Amino acid sequence: MATLGDIGVSAVINIVTAFAFLLAFALLRIQPINDRVYFPKWYLTGARASPRHSANLVANFVNLNFNTYLTFLNWMPQTLRMKEPQIIDHAGLDSAAFLRIYILGLKIFGPTAIVAFLVLIPVNASGGMLFFLSRDLVISDIDKLSISNVQPKSPKFFAHIFMMYLFTFWACYMLYKEYDVVASMRLNFLALKSRRAEQFTVLVRNVPHVPGNSVSDTVKCFFKKNHSTHYLCHQTVYNANKYARAVRKRQKLQNKLDYNQLKLERHPNTRPTRKTGLLGLWGEKLDSIEYYQQKIKELDEKLTMEHQKILKDPKRIMSAAFVSFNSRWGAAVCAQTQQSKNPILWLTDWAPEPRDVYWKNLAIPFISLSIRKLVISLAVFALVFFYIIPITFVQSLANLEGLERVVPFLRPILEWSFIKSFLQGFLPGLALKVFLWLLPGILMTMSKIEGHVAFSVLERSTAAKYYFFMLVNVFLGSIVAGTAIQQLHSFLHQSPTQIPRTIGVSIPMKATFFITYIMVDGWAGMAGEILRLKPLIMFHLKNTLMVKTERDRLKAMNPKSIDFPEAIPSLQLYFLMGAVYAVVTPILLPFILIFFAFAYFVYRHQVINVYNQRYESAAAFWPHVHHRIIASLLISQLLLLGLLSTKKAANSTPLLVVLPILTVTFHKFCKSRFEPAFRKYPLEEAVEKDTQDEVSEPVNDMKSYLCEAYLHPVLRSIEEFELFELGVDNNRAHIPSQVATELEPVSGSGSGSHSPKEENKVAPKRQDLEVVVEQHDKT
Repeated sequence: MATLGDIGVSAVINIVTAFAFLLAFALLRIQPINDRVYFPKWYLTGARASPRHSANLVANFVNLNFNTYLTFLNWMPQTLRMKEPQIIDHAGLDSAAFLRIYILGLKIFGPTAIVAFLVLIPVNASGGMLFFLSRDLVISDIDKLSISNVQPKSPKFFAHIFMMYLFTFWACYMLYKEYDVVASMRLNFLALKSRRAEQFTVLVRNVPHVPGNSVSDTVKCFFKKNHSTHYLCHQTVYNANKYARAVRKRQKLQNKLDYNQLKLERHPNTRPTRKTGLLGLWGEKLDSIEYYQQKIKELDEKLTMEHQKILKDPKRIMSAAFVSFNSRWGAAVCAQTQQSKNPILWLTDWAPEPRDVYWKNLAIPFISLSIRKLVISLAVFALVFFYIIPITFVQSLANLEGLERVVPFLRPILEWSFIKSFLQGFLPGLALKVFLWLLPGILMTMSKIEGHVAFSVLERSTAAKYYFFMLVNVFLGSIVAGTAIQQLHSFLHQSPTQIPRTIGVSIPMKATFFITYIMVDGWAGMAGEILRLKPLIMFHLKNTLMVKTERDRLKAMNPKSIDFPEAIPSLQLYFLMGAVYAVVTPILLPFILIFFAFAYFVYRHQVINVYNQRYESAAAFWPHVHHRIIASLLISQLLLLGLLSTKKAANSTPLLVVLPILTVTFHKFCKSRFEPAFRKYPLEEAVEKDTQDEVSEPVNDMKSYLCEAYLHPVLRSIEEFELFELGVDNNRAHIPSQVATELEPVSGSGSGSHSPKEENKVAPKRQDLEVVVEQHDKT
């Protein structure tokens, strides 16, 4: 078990690592050559120009203004300067709500740590229980500050029960206030948004087959009959996955053609050539420009044929459609009601915003979804228990004393104090972090196989799986496996009736392992997040070896989004550790508070300067955050109840029984009070917003925009699809008002026909992108 000295060694290593990362970040971010790595969000919005335009060649790579080196830490106050409303405008409500989770952690555990240190630390330290058990159990100085050090049947346990009540009431109070604030922010955010396609559109699945009718005709007849006043138009769902692969292949060919044309412009007397063999290494030598032009021409012919197949082949048309209405009220009624007497037909739900749609899964037949979910549930269950093996291995590293007693021949290797401190204080947390590195990608693949049709739902599903894994393996698995290995000698040489006592004493001792994990993951890990070492290396490698055009350079920036599937479950693990050990081993709380404060600082900087959110769900993930913090409270209460039972505290233990009941009652109240705001759209709000828009933002024609908003992006123009692939919002989802744009009235039946002005509505956006690219990359 890690001693106080081992914890000190780990703290020094992690603090030095974090400081080195922060220092490296502060210096690297002011270098012109790294500007796109640390400010990609501003490049995508067109608000930042490349500093690499100096006549001095060296100045294009290295910052020669030495005054900036004296103020290289000014990014720290700048990060806090942007207010929350500005962050919502700049990065969206999802990002602002994500940052509030860290503030919530500080609000809950800050006052809790103060009270726990004033009340529980003196109570635990004066217990004296571990002095008599030091010969039988492996203990450390930190354990003397935990509940394990309190004598059985001691009246001091009333202090722990009082602290658990106080902590639970305070946490529930803060959870209620935060839920109320975020729910209000969500409703205000939706009310203030301009007309968006998702506000008027419903995703309809499991459309029944009607003999003699196409899916489109069936949908049109059904909604004209049942929603005649508000039905506007619809867009059937096509299976365009094969076509999408061909379009991406064409993009690559076009990129290579652009590159060779640039080479010809720079060297007009030398036409670029290539060989026809594998990777262009051998074979007949051909003119590169003519070669790629011919390849693109051949592929365009295939794309034209494939495009016609998609539109005409009934097998390519899925039994699903995006149905749009002329008012928010009409869409809300349809999305939130049952459409047919057969409850498995005409299933309706709010459509994700167009950027949020995961188009590949729309082609999955509805009947196979239940089978997929069952198979993935079994796979997740198997994966969770498979990972017990590496978790047990990690715990063996954290408990070298216990292994020395069982396997004495390892003792000479572990005699050196520094090696022992390093292995126990730093290596276990690092090893656990390494084992968890690949897991989010595996779980995301599983969620995609399940068939979810929105990126936001995919990420929430992955986050749920990852949280379950963290709870079972990282938390409970670490406690059980670590206790078994750590006290193996005691288990083998005592009567079975004494095992519950040993477990009751040993579980609080696992705080030392979690302290090392917090320092590795929460301190050094957060500093590594802001440094962006991997994106930095990959950008320069791609820029040197692979970037051929300006489009390539935009892709190489790779700003990505907040990694919700990994970040939120990891964050909830800290809430779980804090809730469990706040009463059991309070010494862990300062380490968690440092994490919350530091992580808030880091993610605030990343949200402002780096992350480019792929979608906006208006904080739809908040109910999941609330539920899992409540689960953490329940786990902490049940664990304390079990510990007190092993301590034979019969007089005080029954007082805890009512606390889980009160917590569950509070959870149900919050669920009924706030969760509807995240699941449904109030008809009252819909009518009010529709009335306001009719007065302030009349539209000439909403039908044509809604009919095209949910057309598969691969079926659009090449320019629009490129913007979609780059993660740039081309504003197609926004329904322009009469004031904003002067569109000519559109004639036709809503099949997608539009005026010449509308046909060119993407051109200004594309031109803006080209201007930005030209300004940024004159080098």
